[in-house]
Amino acid sequence: MSQPCVRLFKAGVLVVTSALLVAISMAQPSAEPFDGTQGGQAPAAAPVTFTKDVAPIFQRSCQQCHQPNSIGPMSLVTYAETRPWARSIRSKVVAGEMPPYRYDRNVGIQHLKDDLRLSEKEIQTIAKWVDSGAPQGNPADMPPPVTFDNPNEWAFEKQFGPPDIIVKTKPFTLPARGQDVWWRPIVPTGLDKNRCIKAVSVKPTVKGRAAAHHANTEFVEFDEKTGNYVETERVSEYALGKAGEIVPPDGCRTMPANALVRWDVHYYPTGEELKNDVIEMGIWLYPEDHQAKYKQDLKLYLLTMKGGDLEIPPHGTTVTQGFHTFKTPVRIDSFQPHGHFRLVGKTLEIFYPETGKLEMVSSISNWTNNWHTSHIYADDHAPLVPKGAVLVMTGYYDNTANNKGNPDPDQWVGPGSRTADEMSHSWIAVTHLDDAGYERLKAEREAKQKATTNNVAPQRDRQ
Repeated sequence: MSQPCVRLFKAGVLVVTSALLVAISMAQPSAEPFDGTQGGQAPAAAPVTFTKDVAPIFQRSCQQCHQPNSIGPMSLVTYAETRPWARSIRSKVVAGEMPPYRYDRNVGIQHLKDDLRLSEKEIQTIAKWVDSGAPQGNPADMPPPVTFDNPNEWAFEKQFGPPDIIVKTKPFTLPARGQDVWWRPIVPTGLDKNRCIKAVSVKPTVKGRAAAHHANTEFVEFDEKTGNYVETERVSEYALGKAGEIVPPDGCRTMPANALVRWDVHYYPTGEELKNDVIEMGIWLYPEDHQAKYKQDLKLYLLTMKGGDLEIPPHGTTVTQGFHTFKTPVRIDSFQPHGHFRLVGKTLEIFYPETGKLEMVSSISNWTNNWHTSHIYADDHAPLVPKGAVLVMTGYYDNTANNKGNPDPDQWVGPGSRTADEMSHSWIAVTHLDDAGYERLKAEREAKQKATTNNVAPQRDRQ
C-alpha cells in the first residue's frame, strides 16, 4: 500500500508512480472479449442470464438512477429496456466508469463509506453476460421490482430523518444560453444558539441539477469596520455527484448562533431557461448537550505551490503537486478531488519525515468532471496523521485528444473558475486531534486489528 514514488514531467511525457499506472491500466476497458476465466480456471458451466444474474446487480447498484423519470439517460429496469444498451453497459462497467465512483482498486485505503463500486465478481458477471449474447433467461427468475427513494428526498433522510434546518438560496433565473454565472445570495439560518453539525447535504432541483456546476456555502458575519461580510467557517461544498458530509461524533463542525450563510453557486446555461431556481441545503444537528472534544472542518487544499501556476499547452499534459502539514495530529475523514475537463487523476499520500516513508492513501486515476465524489473513509480506516507529517496531493492533467472528456485540445488552458478553465485543489474534511487523542485512536485500532487476527487464526487452524 505504500512505496516511494517519483514524478517527472519531461518533454511533454508524464511519468507517474507504478501504483497509479497499475490503477490506470485497471480502469481501461479490455481490448479482448471477456471469457469468464480468472487465474486459469475454467468458466462456470451455468449460463449467465439477465433475469437470474444481472437484474439483481442492477437493482442494488444501478436502478436508483437508471429508472423512468430519474437522472440516468436510460432505464435499466426491464430486459427490454436494458438489452439495446448491453455493449455500452459492458464498456462502462469494465472501465470502472459506472457506477460513478471512480476510486482505484488495490491502491491505498479500500475501506470506504457509501462505496458504490461493483465487486470484481459483479463486473465479471456483467461482462460474461454481454459476451455470451446478453440472454434474457427464464422470466420466472426475475427478482421482484424494487421501490426506490424519491430523488427529491434528502440524502441522509433515512438515516437521520428530515433536516433540522433548511437553508435556501434566493430564486435565480438562468438564461438558456450564455457564459458562466455566479449567484451569491446571503440568507439567515434562524438558529438561536451554537450547535454542532451532524450532517449536511445540498440539494439542487431536478431541473437545475445539470446547470448547477457547484454550490458552496460558508457562515459569514458582518464586519462593521469594513462594511463587508467575513467568512467564519465553511459549511459545505456541493458538485454533481456529491451526496453530502457526515461529521463524526468526536468532532464538531460548529454552526454559530444567528449565523448567516453566503452561497456561492456556479451556474452554466444548458440551452433551456431555468426560471426561479432555488437550491436547498439541509443541516442535521447533534443534540444541544452533545460534547465533542475536537474541531472538525472542511477546507480547500491547493495543489499549486506558492508562486506556482497551472498552465496546460494545447495537446499537452501537466502535473500539479501541493503539500500541507498540521500543527497537531489530525484524522483525515474524507478526500474529494476537484477539477474540470482536463483533470484525469489525483492522489493523496502521506510523507513521514522521521522515517522517509511515503504512504499512498487514495488514488483516483479515471476522474471525470461529471461526478464529484467525496470519498469518506470508514471509521477504523480514516488516516491518522501525526504532527509534522505531510499531506502530498498530486493532480494529473491531460489536454490532448486522448482525454475523451476534453472539449477542445487546441486551447491553452489556465487556472480559473469558469467551466472552460482548470482548477487544482481538493476538499478534505479534517478532525484536529491532540497528542492524547491521537495515541488513544491509534491504540484502539491496533487492539481491534489484533483481536481480528486472533479470531481468524484459530479458524484457519481448523481448516
